[in-house]
Amino acid sequence: MIERRVALVRHLEARGIHDRCVLDAMLAVPRERFLPPAQAARAYEDVALPLALGQTVSQPFVVAYMTQWLEVRPGLSVLEVGTGSGYQAAILAQIGARVTSIERIAVLAESARERLTELGFDVRILVGDGAMGWPEDAPYDRIVATCACPTAPPALIEQLAEEGILVAPVGDRDAQRLVRVRETPGGSRVETGLEVAFVPLVGPGGFPA
Repeated sequence: MIERRVALVRHLEARGIHDRCVLDAMLAVPRERFLPPAQAARAYEDVALPLALGQTVSQPFVVAYMTQWLEVRPGLSVLEVGTGSGYQAAILAQIGARVTSIERIAVLAESARERLTELGFDVRILVGDGAMGWPEDAPYDRIVATCACPTAPPALIEQLAEEGILVAPVGDRDAQRLVRVRETPGGSRVETGLEVAFVPLVGPGGFPA
């Protein structure tokens, strides 16, 4: 599979992913290990793929774009909302971030925890309401949501450190744009980016179940 992984990274470079830390992480992490066996042969296609319980593993370009937009560097604390398979968490950990990930579906959280541990990634997986973040360990240098929100959840923004960055898909259930909120001494600075389609964040701050 390594040849296909190399080809994927070249494809990501051609699409504008230039952060070497992100590209190296995408090259190092075996995406096939985060997919159901029936989908493993498609691991290095640049498409989202289905998981159990209506969830998905995001398209590699979207994972790379969001990680690049987060400006992740070794040693930064990162809160991820929506663990899913654990693939995004693995990319963040591969770069050297200290990752905490929240998943509301307990069976997905346990599966991701086992998978990440088997692969040697030190990621803390929690079960809970991701829209509320995890204030016990705030503030975080970076926060990334891998599920769609009607607006950037205020509870997450409040948990950003000074100069912190939040990246989240914002919109309705069917289509969203990525939004980046950067905390600065003068207040929050908001930017919009790539059009995306993520599964919805459910619960307070998200969509009704």
